[in-house]
Amino acid sequence: MAERQARRETDAAPHTQPRPAWRSGGEEPDYRFTLANERTFLAWIRTALAVLAAGVLLDQFSTKLQPHLLVVGTAILLCGVAGTLASLAYTRWRDNEVSMRHRRALPHSRMLAILTVAVVLICAVLAVLMAWAIASHRA
Repeated sequence: MAERQARRETDAAPHTQPRPAWRSGGEEPDYRFTLANERTFLAWIRTALAVLAAGVLLDQFSTKLQPHLLVVGTAILLCGVAGTLASLAYTRWRDNEVSMRHRRALPHSRMLAILTVAVVLICAVLAVLMAWAIASHRA
């Protein structure tokens, strides 16, 4: 009987995941700031998923754009940007969390510059590809 009671208490205890070392330092920040940081992380993940979807769509549905090798290269670039954004989203979330725990200023993020340069570069390539497709279609 005592064994059954001990098993119930063990089953009722919450299962906790081991915490990374950085989460042990400093003090727990206000939950509102933690949740805001998490929402920002999720927004970057949504952006990464949208960029990934654009890369897949470009590869799968760009039948009129030529040269095909450049189209595929642009799609691969989009997928690479998506992966980079997803990994940088995590590091940004973690760095912000550490800064909040130690009451320091939030660190500068290079994500905005990376995303801006990538979007401008991809827009330029796609504009050239579409102009080329229009010119070759009229010829």
